[in-house]
Amino acid sequence: MTRTTTRSRKPGKPKAAPRRDVPVEVPDQEELERLKLSPEVAWYLLSRGMPLPDCPPLIKTPEPRDQPGAQFDPERVDRVVNAFSKLRHTKGQWAGQPLRPDPWQVGYVLAPVFGWVHWDDDADGYVRIISELYVDVPRKNGKSTLCGGIAIYMTAGDGEPGAEVIAAATTKDQARFVFDPIRRLAESAPALKGHVKPLKDKILHPKSGSYFQCISNVADAQHGANLHASILDELHVHKSPDMLEALETGTGSRRQPLNVVITTADSGRRETPYDNKRRRIEQLARGVLHDPSVYGVIFAAPADADPHTEETWRAANPGFGVSPTRAYLAKASRRAQSSDADLASFKRLHLGIRTRQDIKFLRIEDWDRNAGMVDETALHGRDTWGGLDLAAVSDLLALCWLFPNDEDGTLDAIWRFWTPEDNLEALDKRTAKAASRWVREGWLTPTPGNVADYDWIKEQIRKDRDAFRVRSIGYDPWNASQLTNDLVSERAPMVKVRQGFQTMSPVLKETQRLIRRGTPEAPVLRHGGHPIVRWCVDNLAVVMDASGNVKPDKANSGDKIDGVSALLTAMSEVLARPPRRKSRYAEGEEDAIMVV
Repeated sequence: MTRTTTRSRKPGKPKAAPRRDVPVEVPDQEELERLKLSPEVAWYLLSRGMPLPDCPPLIKTPEPRDQPGAQFDPERVDRVVNAFSKLRHTKGQWAGQPLRPDPWQVGYVLAPVFGWVHWDDDADGYVRIISELYVDVPRKNGKSTLCGGIAIYMTAGDGEPGAEVIAAATTKDQARFVFDPIRRLAESAPALKGHVKPLKDKILHPKSGSYFQCISNVADAQHGANLHASILDELHVHKSPDMLEALETGTGSRRQPLNVVITTADSGRRETPYDNKRRRIEQLARGVLHDPSVYGVIFAAPADADPHTEETWRAANPGFGVSPTRAYLAKASRRAQSSDADLASFKRLHLGIRTRQDIKFLRIEDWDRNAGMVDETALHGRDTWGGLDLAAVSDLLALCWLFPNDEDGTLDAIWRFWTPEDNLEALDKRTAKAASRWVREGWLTPTPGNVADYDWIKEQIRKDRDAFRVRSIGYDPWNASQLTNDLVSERAPMVKVRQGFQTMSPVLKETQRLIRRGTPEAPVLRHGGHPIVRWCVDNLAVVMDASGNVKPDKANSGDKIDGVSALLTAMSEVLARPPRRKSRYAEGEEDAIMVV
């Protein structure tokens, strides 16, 4: 047949549904398989005047059409689509217009989930077959509005008396981020006036005694445990499966509950709640497992696709051209070409590709190019900023001093390392006996006993304060100890440097730029080839959040990274110092290094 397919459509005035008895020509089986649409869903879209979406998900579980007694009920889908259209966009160029779901949202999410029903003797009627929905889709593809429409429908339109509907997040702030857009949808819809009552933390449907609210802890999810529907946003940020399990086990007394997970891809870590859930969806899609109550779609580009072509962007983003726009993805693609971390972020957030974030963020070849020669004696009397890492008192401890050069924008770095004598044998085993060599060559100082002797560290810092002009010494307040208290009492310029994304991301990215700029002839971050630091750099893994921020990932690093941690803490202090003059690299250039 000849027809026009679209990826998405701008919201507008809903079209009237055609008469049911008007024949609809559905594409042949080969075309349906390409589009990953069932004949029933394709018929529904065309019969309602919607074009077939030409943006099939990379992975899709089977619809339960072969389940005994399964029937496709278009009226149920109509109710959901009509409920969406009664809502109004609240932001941007479409503010105030009906929230008409895009064809891809109907074809790949709403119609399969709400259309397939079977008879249930206990309920004495037809109920939905699908009770678990998983949607994995890149950013800017209408995830929030899809969440909002489903939440409000399940609260006020599903015909469930006393429906308890919740959206789950990991923190109170994230919970507000989920809840507030949904509340705005409810507030802005004229058709909902007098039917729902949006409050600060809850949306009520007085007629049915139902409500919708957000939660941020497992205790709230378990309270009452009589859920009609739940929405779990951004599964990849959940470290524990407790929340997901609490939601999925809290719907046992409902006739046709629905648990929804809507997320973006994760970084590829194993044995996480995201990894376990996604692996199950992939197994269901391959037919390894069979569970008609679970339905999932994963929108993503193939892992080996060129990330910088429009064809790849289209393959991963069902809303391409409307949201996200071509210009938006083109800009993100250009930014992704500047570093491995930015590319990994682009692939994960905008192409749905699981990218392992324990990439070599600081590549050892870049690090080695910056070795240079560091003459500690020549640094006497120079301004310096320090970073102290005390994370493992029974293993390796590190202190880094950074000396910025205001003439050429380069830096010199020196380190001090300590370890308890009783730990040396274990450290030797992990380093192929390099630890003993580090001691002999003066790179590593053993201290008596099985825990670090802070007096040795304190004495070294006193000597360094006499030799250099110490401006500040950064330290992680989480690992604050008697040593830091003693140094403060001695009027050492101690500064708390937290190790979260907000602080560490700009520091890590700046360090990466510095070492990538350096060459053997002109190193930018001279470190003298310190062997322990080189080992730490080679061990380093980073973790990335949903916004592309990075920080050291000690849990997944190859081994100790204390030398890098001390460097980054010192670098944080260098970057925070009052500006003096610009480096020789012009501000705003692609490879600009820093302002010193």
